[in-house]
Amino acid sequence: MNAPPDAATRPRTALVRRPSPRLAEGIVTHVDRQPVDAELAARQHDAYVTALETAGWRVLTLPPADDLPDGVFVEDTVVVCGDLAVLASPSVPERVPEVASVERTVTDMGLEVTRIDEGNLDGGDVLQVGTTVYAGRSSRTNEDALCQLTRLLATRGRRVVPVTLNDCLHLKTAMTALPDGSLIGVPDLVDTSALPYLRVAHEPAGAHVLVLGDKQVLVSASAPRTAEQLTAEGYDVIVVDISEFEKLEGCVTCLSVLIP
Repeated sequence: MNAPPDAATRPRTALVRRPSPRLAEGIVTHVDRQPVDAELAARQHDAYVTALETAGWRVLTLPPADDLPDGVFVEDTVVVCGDLAVLASPSVPERVPEVASVERTVTDMGLEVTRIDEGNLDGGDVLQVGTTVYAGRSSRTNEDALCQLTRLLATRGRRVVPVTLNDCLHLKTAMTALPDGSLIGVPDLVDTSALPYLRVAHEPAGAHVLVLGDKQVLVSASAPRTAEQLTAEGYDVIVVDISEFEKLEGCVTCLSVLIP
């Protein structure tokens, strides 16, 4: 039996899951419910996957979860830090089954797998920037889970910085990071006193940047001014339309788990 690949030989991998036909039943918390076109969402997801592949990422598709409307938002299920995969602990009971298939996949990849079993945590509340990990205090992630995450990630040389959120779903709803480690987001949605700085995004969706490489980023078509500005700064900007997922508070980060 072959040994699992280590980080030096493992290809850059993105975990995704195709959207459920029941996507329109997904949970909404801070926005009004809108009609969702599941067929259009499937086409948008295909384009998203193509963008990842074009950027050089190997895409692994998780098993279908047609009975789980929010299953496409795979980022919430696991936090991967180096060779460590920390399985999340959803606070919403309907989302708990999403974690099992992710556990099987990261185990098969040869990662060390552990889990949050103290409190609740969604992966969308975790933003890794170098050796600093910003972690959101939200309606989905509580203090007990943040304490456990701090202990777990300390074993990989990471420092966790809790960030309190204001009226938004996840930390990555409010802010993300660029390839150089600088933060970009919406100041009104976070306690900026916990941050070294926060560049103001041109539009709310401009707070959602998915880093694909040293100079390559993915942004939503609903953030055209942010895309234009990042292009002017020399970034290779890939733009994707994810309008149907945005109706459910989704963004470009939550549709994948990137494992460098």
